[in-house]
Amino acid sequence: MDEITLIPLCNAAELTDGGLAVPFDVVYGGQTCRAFAIRYAGRVHAYVNRCTHVAMELDYQPNHFFDITGHWLICATHGALYAPDTGACRSGPCRGGLTKIALSEHEGVVHWHTAYNLKPVEF
Repeated sequence: MDEITLIPLCNAAELTDGGLAVPFDVVYGGQTCRAFAIRYAGRVHAYVNRCTHVAMELDYQPNHFFDITGHWLICATHGALYAPDTGACRSGPCRGGLTKIALSEHEGVVHWHTAYNLKPVEF
């Protein structure tokens, strides 16, 4: 069984409700890919940056994932809408929800959590 490790990501103040995301790289299922952290309704959430319709990154500009209302994550390519708190697809062409990455906040720092299929990139 793999041990879960907490990896420091950013200062908690860098994530504002409906604001810019903080990007980071992960190894997911053996492949290096981008991920992002956001804050929604006061809580932090993170996902692998991969639309479930076609494996493309979602952001329409670097670190912009929310639609104009600030209530949905939107795929810039396909227009699919995802719930920011769960990653579930709510509208548009998608096959399931976004891959969630566990986060925690402690003493003003946001950490992401490793998992059996989610590791930090090693240089």
